[in-house]
Amino acid sequence: RYVRYRPDLAATRLCVVDPAGSAFFESYVTGDPAARGRCSDVVEGIGRPRVEPSFVVELVDRMVEVSDCAAVAAARWLERRTGRRFGPSTGANLIGVLVLAEEMRAAGEAGSVVTLGCDGGERYAATVYDDTWVRDRCPGLDAWAGRFARFEAGEGFDVSGLRVA
Repeated sequence: RYVRYRPDLAATRLCVVDPAGSAFFESYVTGDPAARGRCSDVVEGIGRPRVEPSFVVELVDRMVEVSDCAAVAAARWLERRTGRRFGPSTGANLIGVLVLAEEMRAAGEAGSVVTLGCDGGERYAATVYDDTWVRDRCPGLDAWAGRFARFEAGEGFDVSGLRVA
């Protein structure tokens, strides 16, 4: 809401990243404020089984739905790149950033994409950063790791299979 109140931020657009299955993405796509979904077992703190009153669809310009495995892969990739652990909510945000950056690159546009590192990864040592836990819960992790490897090699970020609205 703050962005919309500030005339000097009129060019700013808001993209919400949501875990797969959450009610927010469905509500945004369908326009149904009563949309139902589920909470992620992995990406905590974002996504809900029902649309909360604080979700004002008119303020949102874009949405990206991110699977749990994509969020985990992104958090783990970010740790390798920065040496700092982040949680899966930040991983989900990173996927959203890369989707937007890839769209801008493909369109020949320049600009800034800003996100928040919203959750530290210390509390995820036994989950997101535990190889056994990840292997048991994220069978698609290797495919996501491959996307990040290709991205680092300069091929752009593969956004296929993501729901973007």
